[in-house]
Amino acid sequence: MASPSGKNSIALVFLAAAMVVSCSTTQNSQTTPSDSSLTSAPGSNSAEPVLTPLTAATLAAPIPVTATDGEVHLAYELFLTNTLAQPLTLRSIEPVSNGVPLQSSISDGLLPWIRVFGATRPTETLGPGQSALAWIDVTVPSSSEVPEVVEHRISVAVDAPNLPLLPAEMTETVARTTISTQSAVVIDPPLNGENWLNGNGCCGLTAHRGAVSPLNGQLFAPERFAIDYVQLTSEGQMFNGDRTSVNSYPYYGSDVFAVAEGKIVSMVNDLPEQTPGADPVGLTLDQFGGNHVVQDLGNGRYAFYAHLQRGSIPLEVGDNLTAGQSLGKLGNSGNTDAPHLHFHIMDGPDPLASNGLPFEIRSFDLTNRIMNQDNLDSVTDSGAAAQFATGVDTGRRSNQMPLTLDVMTYDVVQQGS
Repeated sequence: MASPSGKNSIALVFLAAAMVVSCSTTQNSQTTPSDSSLTSAPGSNSAEPVLTPLTAATLAAPIPVTATDGEVHLAYELFLTNTLAQPLTLRSIEPVSNGVPLQSSISDGLLPWIRVFGATRPTETLGPGQSALAWIDVTVPSSSEVPEVVEHRISVAVDAPNLPLLPAEMTETVARTTISTQSAVVIDPPLNGENWLNGNGCCGLTAHRGAVSPLNGQLFAPERFAIDYVQLTSEGQMFNGDRTSVNSYPYYGSDVFAVAEGKIVSMVNDLPEQTPGADPVGLTLDQFGGNHVVQDLGNGRYAFYAHLQRGSIPLEVGDNLTAGQSLGKLGNSGNTDAPHLHFHIMDGPDPLASNGLPFEIRSFDLTNRIMNQDNLDSVTDSGAAAQFATGVDTGRRSNQMPLTLDVMTYDVVQQGS
């Protein structure tokens, strides 16, 4: 529920995360998720007790998903706490399986992937009692190479060592986590046509990935795999003319389709459209999704379609949707600064107090990929034409998750409403 570029970070959950993680001026604050939101044992796998002044646990067990880069991704978060009465500095975080390092984004550098609670600027140092989140994206070449268990080899430095228990530099192996045996749900696309851009998806630290919020006494990551969809014109633009008019966005009002069969469990249909280019103010928690539909897909999975046009949902709670059935029109309601469809799958019916689940789209064409985030910001902010990456393996895809910056063509087999 952010702007398509993710630049303004206006989604509720991302705002909440920003307030907790980066805006507090209290240097020794600590926020702890409830026990139910932590899935891993923070101790090492050693038979003997080992002192680990930095504790760590995953927010949720990773679920493997195959993406458009051909890799299988394990996207998850680590909750870290410095238990010492002195600062502790992170040197490295290395996911391992059976002692063998795994390929991951965080292995190349910590700062882009860590947010320290209470810190006012990016830092690798946790003050006394401070906590942090680290965003991890482990990749393996195929599903047969997904490990059963992942641990985290974390190197730290302390300001005031106390030998022999507390050396100046030490390495812990913590957060032993069993990989989920759950499969990513396979769905049909929620939109139809060419040049649909994934402006804010997995698996970089976009506004969606960073949207971890304290709700009801624990941390949730509902947008872990969420997508903000906008459509580019044949010239590669998102809008023509006045940025503040919804009519400048040619895809505004596009039909939004159910991605699978399932009943509507909640919906909102009467919120006004926002003015593009401006950050909405005064919204309550239940208004951030704007006009929306929550659909029960079964097996503990729910689909969330957000920011729909006011009055465009011709349905009622309890209605059963079929895949390809039109359920509303793409709009600009709720917490949004440009027309787009926010879509994600979650493990509960509440769009905020739930955790995001991975999904794979049954069939689509990968037609392009935006060059980088800076270019996407130019497309969304100034109406510049998109610049595309070279060497992209375009073509027909089956059962894959779109990655952020992907441009796709969808063919929906439309059903009667």
